Formats: sequence, C-alpha cells, structure tokens
Amino acid sequence: MLSRSILYLALCATSTASFADTVWLKNGDRLTGTIRVFDGGKLVLETDYGGTIPLDWKKVATLESERELLIKQGDFEGERAKALKPAGPGKVILANGEEPKTVELASIDQIMKPKPFVEDLTWTGNVGVSLDYKRAEKDTDDYDIDFKTKARHGRWRHNASGEYNREFQNDVKTTDNWETEYALDRFITDKFFWQGRGEYKRDKIEDLSRQRTVGTGPGYQFWDDELGAFSLASLVNRSDYLFDDGEKESFYSLSVKWDYNRYLIGKTVEMFSTGEVGRPLDNTADYSLDAEVGLRYKLTDWASLNMKAEKDQVSGADGDIDETRYTVGFGVGW
Repeated sequence: MLSRSILYLALCATSTASFADTVWLKNGDRLTGTIRVFDGGKLVLETDYGGTIPLDWKKVATLESERELLIKQGDFEGERAKALKPAGPGKVILANGEEPKTVELASIDQIMKPKPFVEDLTWTGNVGVSLDYKRAEKDTDDYDIDFKTKARHGRWRHNASGEYNREFQNDVKTTDNWETEYALDRFITDKFFWQGRGEYKRDKIEDLSRQRTVGTGPGYQFWDDELGAFSLASLVNRSDYLFDDGEKESFYSLSVKWDYNRYLIGKTVEMFSTGEVGRPLDNTADYSLDAEVGLRYKLTDWASLNMKAEKDQVSGADGDIDETRYTVGFGVGW
C-alpha cells in the first residue's frame, strides 16, 4: 500500500509539472506556473508559491507551454500556437503541428490565451467605495458606492451597473442620488450583437428628480480578450423626465454607448471608460451626456485603488445640468 501511495503521488507530481508553463530567465533561474498574458514589456506568470508575478520581458531567455496561446507580432500579425517550446536564448518555438517556427522574443508584442466565443457561464465585476471627509470652514462628508458586473453564457451577455452618492456640507445634505442600469446583449455573430436596456435615475436634490429610459439597438464588439474589451452600441430610446416642480417630459432619442477597458503594465493598471451621448428626436433637449473615465491600480488579485472622473450633462429648454465629480477610493473585483 505504501509503494502504491508513493507511486500515485509521483504520478500526480509528474502530471502537474507537465501541464505547468516554464519560464527561463537570462540569469539561469527557472520559474513554473501559468502564463496569463504578456503585454507592455511584462510577462504575467501566476504561481502557487508567489501569487501573480510580473516578469521583465527583457530578462526572459525562453519559455515553454503546452497550452494554446495567441502570439501577436505587430498590430495585425498574429497566430495561435498549439504549444510553445524552448529555443536558444532570446528565442521560442511556436509549435503548430508539422511546421514549428522559431521566432525572436523581441518580435513578440503580446501573448494571451485565446478567448472562445461560446463558453460556460463567466461572471466578472467590481465594486468601488470612496469616502471624502473635509474639515474646514465648511465641513464636507462625501460617500460614493458603485458597482459594475457582467455575466456571459454562449451568445447572451448580461450587464448591470449602479451607483449611489450622498454628500453633506455642515450637516446639510447637498447631494443625494442613485442610478441603476441593466442591459441584455444577444450576439448575432462573433462581433455584432443586439442590445436591450433599461435605466433609472433618482435625484432628491436637483430639479431633474427622476429619469427613466428604455432602449434597443445594434452593437459591435471590437475586441474582448485577456487585456480588455471595447464595444459600441447605437440605440433608439424612450425617456421620461420628471422635474421637481411636477413638470414632465417624454421623448424619443438616438444615442451611442461605449464600454472600454484596457490593462497595462502586466495587468497591474486598468484604464476604463463607459458612457452615453444622445440627442432627442423632437428637440425637447439639445443633447445629454453621461460618462466616466478612470484608472484602477491593482494591489492584489482582488483589491485595487480607483480614481474616477464623472460627467453628467443635460441641455434642454427646462434648464441645464452640468456636473463633474472626481472620486478616489478602494475597490474589489472578481
């Protein structure tokens, strides 16, 4: 029984090692783990002994992987390698069946896992919290909580987001609003999709107290991979505005929505921007803009520091709204 147990453990160790990726450094060190991505001069290796390690690409001698990886050389040239085999210093072999190809590491711009179109349920998202306390001639307390999440299964994608903001100046409430949005995407091809969405905003301080919007229209996914995603959607909307004095407005509009994020510096920094710009069809308002742009700096695999700027602007016959907010806070992601 003891010999069988030892044999079983040896086979497990051999099997685990055979599926691990290996990176050889120019100083002679060898690291094993899982290659997640290479971009911006950093090779991200996930290990069970040191967590996620960003490696300087210039220090890498060669590497090996038995997994299929997408190798990009330049903005447009790229191929799927069935496996990577070690070669001489500064080189790697792209194994593609009967015609392996040796390339210089310096010629590679990106390495990432190919993302299949149809896959099991995947769920990603993040929650951010920012608090601002200022004690001066006017004491200010500002609280902001926001979340964004996506769930994808096959040709369906669910998108949900929300935000709550409250601010006090000398114990007087000066800001109190929240908003939430849900959108459902149905992919027609790998890139084109059709979106239906609903949005609700509530403001207890400003003149424009309630906004309800439903819309539908086509969209296009430019990319969605290990390094980020970018999509545009063109929508026809029905909006209902309720003002604090009881006045109401209902109108149809055309709008363009965008959703962008991009990881940099070995996936330690993330740039993101979401928003929508629209124009009513019956001239009840000139235009509306609701946008945000920011950065996330990853402290760990799940925690980050967030910096964000938000712009909410409406120009119409019943008055204008022009608000810009800047927040810094802490976030968690999955």
